[in-house]
Amino acid sequence: MRTLTPSLERAPVVAEKSSPLDVLSRWEDVPHFESEQEEAEFWRRTRLDLRLMDASVADPSEATESVTITLRIDPRMLSRIKRLARSRYLNYQSMIKQWLSERMEEELRER
Repeated sequence: MRTLTPSLERAPVVAEKSSPLDVLSRWEDVPHFESEQEEAEFWRRTRLDLRLMDASVADPSEATESVTITLRIDPRMLSRIKRLARSRYLNYQSMIKQWLSERMEEELRER
């Protein structure tokens, strides 16, 4: 019978008590990171709310049913929106739609 040396023996697996993850429910709550390590630490202890994830992914059936509208916006406000969207690597129109969707859900929950 062959025995394993102590260095090759399997140590018992001990489940660590993990602290509950922080739940992120708004994209605005994602901070600006100074380093990849800081970002990795943030995402290690934070998870996205499933509703936020669902709202961020376009359903193919919804994408084909979109309607074009005209909306007048102050040029300075639009510039700020575009700058903010670029900093989040988003298309500004998609970000506006996401904001509207989030606000609509908030209004419906308050009823």
